[in-house]
Amino acid sequence: MDLHFGDSKPTDDERAAVDALLGPPESSWEGADRSDRDLRWARGGRAARDRRELLLPGLHAINDRVGWISPGALDYLCRRLTVPPAEAYGVATFYAMFSVRPRPATVLHVCTDLACQAAGAEQVCAQVESRLGPGSGVHVERSPCLGLCERAPAALAIRAGDPVRTAVAAPADAAAAVLAATAPDAAPEEPPVTHAAPQAGQAGLLLLGRVGTVDPESLDDYRAHGGYTALRRAFALGPAGVIREVTDAGLLGRGGAAFPTGRKWQATASQPDRPHYLVCNADESEPGTFKDRVLMEGDPYALIEAMTIAGYATGAHRGYLYLRGEYPRALRRLEHAVAQARARGLLGDDVLGQGYAFDIEIRRGAGAYICGEETALFNSLEGRRGEPRSKPPFPVEKGLFGKPTVANNVETLVNVLPILTLGAQAYAAIGTGRSTGPKLFCVSGSVERPGVYELPFGATLGELLERAGVREGLRAVLLGGAAGTFVRPDELDIPLTFEGTREAGTTLGSGVVMAIDDSVPLPRLLLRIARFFREESCGQCVPCRVGTVRQEEALRRLAERTGAGAADDVALLREVGRAMRDASICGLGQTAWNAVESAIDRLGAYT
Repeated sequence: MDLHFGDSKPTDDERAAVDALLGPPESSWEGADRSDRDLRWARGGRAARDRRELLLPGLHAINDRVGWISPGALDYLCRRLTVPPAEAYGVATFYAMFSVRPRPATVLHVCTDLACQAAGAEQVCAQVESRLGPGSGVHVERSPCLGLCERAPAALAIRAGDPVRTAVAAPADAAAAVLAATAPDAAPEEPPVTHAAPQAGQAGLLLLGRVGTVDPESLDDYRAHGGYTALRRAFALGPAGVIREVTDAGLLGRGGAAFPTGRKWQATASQPDRPHYLVCNADESEPGTFKDRVLMEGDPYALIEAMTIAGYATGAHRGYLYLRGEYPRALRRLEHAVAQARARGLLGDDVLGQGYAFDIEIRRGAGAYICGEETALFNSLEGRRGEPRSKPPFPVEKGLFGKPTVANNVETLVNVLPILTLGAQAYAAIGTGRSTGPKLFCVSGSVERPGVYELPFGATLGELLERAGVREGLRAVLLGGAAGTFVRPDELDIPLTFEGTREAGTTLGSGVVMAIDDSVPLPRLLLRIARFFREESCGQCVPCRVGTVRQEEALRRLAERTGAGAADDVALLREVGRAMRDASICGLGQTAWNAVESAIDRLGAYT
C-alpha cells in the first residue's frame, strides 16, 4: 500500500464517519498554509499527544462505515488527529479486524481455533467458501477464538454500514453461516446467555447468581436483586477501608497471573502523581475463554458497579473498559448499562450524591490477543500499536498516559461485590486458605453440557468434568487455554486452586478447561496452537518473533516424521521453547511453548 497519502481523498461516507466521532473540522483548518499544516501533521505535536488516543475509535468508525480503511480515509483521520501517517498505518495494520485493502462490506469470521477446530470448523469453512463463491459480497475470514466455545463451531458475520447488525451462527453449519452473512434478518436468533451458564437460576451462586434471573437491560431489576449495595458499603468504609476488605479477603487476580488485588490497589492509591486511571481488561482472547463475556452479557450492571468501587478505592475518576471487538452483544448491553447508570446518578460528577466523580468510557479492541497484556492494552488505548512495554516502571507507577493505573479483568472486579456485601472474613472462608472465593471455569470440548461453571476453589478437575458430563474416550484436558498445559485422564484429582495446579505442574490460567477425546488428532491441535502464537506475536522481541515461527515449522515437520528425525525436531522444540520462556518480553512468548511441552512430556506426543 502506498504511504504517500497527500493526494488521497476521503469519500463522503468516510469523512462523515470521522466527523461523527471528532465533530466537524475547525474552519481554520482548511485555510491554513498547506506546507506548514503538513509539517505539523507529519511531526506530530501537542494535538498528537492530546487526541492520539482517539486513533483506535477513529479506525473503528471508518471500518464500521465502509468495511475497510482506505488511504484517503486514513489520511483524513491522521490530519484531524495530527498523527503521523506512517504511525497510523502501523496501528491500522496491527489489528486483525481492520483491513487496509478493499474487501466486501460483509465479513464472515469463522472460528478455526481449538474448540471449534475439534468440532469440525475447517469443514464448515470450506463448505461456506464453496457455497458463497466469488462475487458473493462476503469476505470469509478464518478467525481465532470468538469466545463462543460452548457453541462450537462458531461464526460471526459483521456488516459494514450497520455494525450493530451482526449475526452469530453457533453452532454453525454451512447453511447457518451463509444465512448469517447474507440474510441476517432470517438467521436464527442468538440464544440467551443462559445457554452458556448451565447453573443459571441455582441458589447460592455469587458471580453468576443474577445471570438468567435479572433482566440485563433493567437497572431497576438489578437494584431489586442487591445491585449497588456493595457501592453503598464502599462509601461507608472509605477508600482505605475498601482496600483493606479486598486485601483481607485474599482476592487474587483471575486473569491468569493471580496477583493480590488489594496490594495492586494499595500501590496505585498511594501514588502521589495524579490523575489515577482504572482499566477493565475485557479483551479475553485466550482460546477457550468466555467467562467474562457471560458476565458482561448476563449481568452488565455488576461490572459497572464494581468498576465504580475500584475507581473510588484507588483514587481514579475515569475508567476505561477495553472490550474485545468480537463481542457485539456485550457491547450493546454495556453501552446501555453505562448510559442508564449515568442518567440515574450512578456515574458522573456526583455518584450517589457522595461527592465522588467517576465515569466510564468503553473502548473496543480490534482483534489482537496481545492486548490482553496490560501494558500492550495501555498502548492500544493511547492510539499506538498494542506492543508490551518493558517493566519497570510498573503500571501502578506509570501506566495509562504515564499515570498510576490499576488494571483488572472482569471476573476479578465482579468478585469485589460479594467481598463487600458478605464481608472479607465470610468471603475468605469460601475456597481454600490460599485460593479464596469462587472461581469461574470455561468448560468446552468433549462434554455434554459446555459452559461457564462457578465453583469454590478446591473442587477437583474430575468433579468439574462430572458436572459438565464428560464423554467417553477422554484423551486429555487442556487447562488454561493455548498458554496452558495438557493433563492426562489419570490426573483428574488435581485440585482446582492456584497452589494445587502449580504443585501438579500445570496452571489454572484464565479458567479454560477443554476436554479432548480420542477423535481429535493431537498433532493437528498442537499445530493450531503454534499457528495461533505465531499469528498473535506482536513481533517486538526476537525470541518470540522468531521462536513462534520455528516452533510451528518444527511441528509441521513432526506431523510427517518418526524416529531420529522426530527426535531432532523435539530437541529443537525444547531449545526454542526455553529461549522463548527465558527471554521474551511478555507472557505471550513466555508461555507459547507450554502446551506443546506438556503434550510431549505428559501425553507422549511424537514418541
